[in-house]
Amino acid sequence: MSDDDLWYAMPTLTGRLVKLEPLTLDHAAGYLAATGTAEQSAEIFRWQSPPGGALQCPVTARDAERHISAALAGRARGSRLPYAQIEIAGGRFAGTTSFAEPDPRLRTVMIGYSWLGRQWWGTGVNAEAKLLLLTFAFETLAAVRVPLVTDIRNVRAQSAIERLGAQKEGVLRKHRRRADGSWRDTVLYAIVDDDWPELKKRLEERIARAEKRSGAS
Repeated sequence: MSDDDLWYAMPTLTGRLVKLEPLTLDHAAGYLAATGTAEQSAEIFRWQSPPGGALQCPVTARDAERHISAALAGRARGSRLPYAQIEIAGGRFAGTTSFAEPDPRLRTVMIGYSWLGRQWWGTGVNAEAKLLLLTFAFETLAAVRVPLVTDIRNVRAQSAIERLGAQKEGVLRKHRRRADGSWRDTVLYAIVDDDWPELKKRLEERIARAEKRSGAS
């Protein structure tokens, strides 16, 4: 495998709280279950702005299959490399996350399309999923830059990205269309290789604290 091919290889990445494995249509039932109640699903997918048209929050298994098919279409184009987030403790599907827009020449790859079912919020799963992706990006791919973006209205996601240690670089105005058709301003963050050693240490400490809380409960 060439160095460039490795950027699209999608190996399974395994941590202590979560495993990231390539997303497939076989995940549809778990995908739907992880979205939770109708209210929880609406909140999770409120800020999703998939390319190629809006996808409403899933209500049926067929809806979940359409979401996954859209992600797999991105993989076929090489623009999105979608992962299922699988909890280690119970083996349940917890959400998705992706590499996007890999560029071996510029040594950059984005992290995005991330969501978690409500029951995994605040458990350390998101932090470890990002640690797995960032470790692969910086230490295997030798990336020099990893951008992360979110809707300017999605304050919770901005807080989560900032807790990772990413630096806010600006706002891209009228960057994407929301599911309701309105124009979205996108907040741009990035982590560069110079940031990585200290950021990795802080993420590992954060995950260790989450494991300790989980073991005490």
